[in-house]
Amino acid sequence: MKVQKVFCLRFGSGRVHLQKLLTIWNGFTAGGANMKSKRAEALIPEQEKGSQLDVVEERVAPDEITAKKCFDLACDRLLRVSRWGEISGMSAFILFDKNGRKVTRKAETGDYIRIDIPGPGPSSGAGYDWVKIEEIVSKNEADEQFLAIRVRPAEFPLSNDGAVAHFLQDVATSTFLIRRKGTTVTAEEHGRNELPNISEGNLPDRVRNLIVGLAAKLGLSYPQWKMLVKGFLDGCSA
Repeated sequence: MKVQKVFCLRFGSGRVHLQKLLTIWNGFTAGGANMKSKRAEALIPEQEKGSQLDVVEERVAPDEITAKKCFDLACDRLLRVSRWGEISGMSAFILFDKNGRKVTRKAETGDYIRIDIPGPGPSSGAGYDWVKIEEIVSKNEADEQFLAIRVRPAEFPLSNDGAVAHFLQDVATSTFLIRRKGTTVTAEEHGRNELPNISEGNLPDRVRNLIVGLAAKLGLSYPQWKMLVKGFLDGCSA
C-alpha cells in the first residue's frame, strides 16, 4: 500500500495541513494572475454571426504626462453620452437612468441610451432606438490605462412588453474603448454580431429595421463612429 506523506504545521491549538496551504496559495496566485492578465480586448464579445465593425483612432503624445491628460479628457467625453451627438454630428444620443428618466450626469451601468437616427424610428421605442449599458470597466496602472463601455440593443425603458426597440437584435453589442499605452492613446468602437431586428415590433418597424440594418452592414454607420472616436481625441497631440 502506498503511503502519502502529509506535512502539518501547528498554529495555536490547531493544525493546518501543508497540502491545504499549498492549495489555497495556488488558488490565490492563479486568481491574481487572472486579474493581472485582464485586457481591454476581453470586453469585446467574440464575433459569431452577422456583421462586425472596428473603428480606431490613434494619437501619439510627446510624453506620458500629455498622454495621460489626453486619456482623461477622452474618458470624460466617453462618459458624457448626451454630448456624443455634438461630437459625431449625426445621430443624437440622450442618457436615461434605469427607470427611464432623462439624466445629465456621466453614464453608469444599467443606464439606457436613446438614439435618434435620421429618418423614422421604431414605434416600439416611441420613435427612437434604445441600447442599455451592460458594463463599464476601467483599468488604471502606471504604464497602461483603459475605460470601456459595452452597450446592447434593449427595450424602451417605459415599455411593458420587453420588445427590443432597435434596428439590431440584442445579440449585437457595441464596445466603446479609450486606452493609453505609454504615450499612445486610442479611441475605439467595436461592433459585434450585428443582425437586423426583423422578428420584433410591427410590420413597419421590421421593414425599417431591415433597411437600417442592411445600411449598417454596407458600412454606412462607419462615418458616424469614425467621427465620434475622432471627437473623443479632439485636441490631443497628433
